[in-house]
Amino acid sequence: MNDKAWKEQMAQRLTNASAFARFLGMDKTEDTAIAEAEKQFPMAVTPYYASLIRKPYEKDPIFLQCMPGAGELIEATWLTNDPLGELPCSPTPKLVHRYPDRALLLACSECATYCRHCTRKRISGETLPPISDEELAAAIKYLEEHPEIDDLLISGGDPLLLSDEAIDRILSAVTKVKSIKAIRIATRVLVTLPMRITPGLINIFSKYKPIFVNTQFNHPRELTPEALSAASMLIDAGIPVANQFVLLKDVNDTPECVEELCRTLYHNRIRPYYMFQCDLVRGVEHFRTPLSTGINIMDYLRGRLSGMAIPNFCVDIPGLSGKIELLPNYIIEEKPNETILRDNRGRVTSYPSPITTK
Repeated sequence: MNDKAWKEQMAQRLTNASAFARFLGMDKTEDTAIAEAEKQFPMAVTPYYASLIRKPYEKDPIFLQCMPGAGELIEATWLTNDPLGELPCSPTPKLVHRYPDRALLLACSECATYCRHCTRKRISGETLPPISDEELAAAIKYLEEHPEIDDLLISGGDPLLLSDEAIDRILSAVTKVKSIKAIRIATRVLVTLPMRITPGLINIFSKYKPIFVNTQFNHPRELTPEALSAASMLIDAGIPVANQFVLLKDVNDTPECVEELCRTLYHNRIRPYYMFQCDLVRGVEHFRTPLSTGINIMDYLRGRLSGMAIPNFCVDIPGLSGKIELLPNYIIEEKPNETILRDNRGRVTSYPSPITTK
């Protein structure tokens, strides 16, 4: 893989619904809802990712993640542009400090494909410049003044759309902060632009270990030979890859789909790390599922997959500082001498309490 391949994909992106329809061999249809959704939330899809679509408009899981639609126009009082409260927690431009020991650096606003479920739809498609030298210096100064921060997440947009030189510059700067012990890079290029993972990029990452890559495969069909090869390049170079997928209605909201996704990830050395409930962000309401959907999926996975292949199911509640992990309730009743439990198949058993001694 070389820089030419991924840059050609970026140059050939489908940036409106009409071009997308033509690429898929569909007749152009006038749809005012699509036009309005596209106006509010810009679109872009790489030809590679669009090629994974099999049945447009037939609840195809790839198509639904790419195509603007009427669901994005749903308004509700609980939806906001910034559901995770990142803006109030930004001590400097491009830096977010929500957790005591972790910070987020927003390196750019551009993505290879603008996912219709993005939690940062407020900036997706914006032609904002990538982080400047001045903004990076301000972030570095803040990190140096807050040594309790030892874990830095670099995200965006997608930071791997920056040039190798820009990525090298950012990593060089943040690794000079002595208190930073781990760097995580959040990217979806493995899914939508796998040719971006090049030997040159791997060489840069290898200079700044420990680096972890967090990606987002949402459906088994995204795990193509190209995507898995890109992941293998990272893993073979000693860079761990973890997957954080979003639970999306009509895309991956069945136990069988999640089982196949997690099993395939696990067999290809990609750690299924998080299953996220869809955030309360404007333009995403049509993708949200009841919390019970995720809990039932977690119950289904127990006993069917190795613990290493089971993700954590989490929801981010606006106004609270952190994720809440949701689990099936396996405790039926607690008694002084025993606890009554059920397993994932509904079988009931008793677990004895320890003998108390003085």
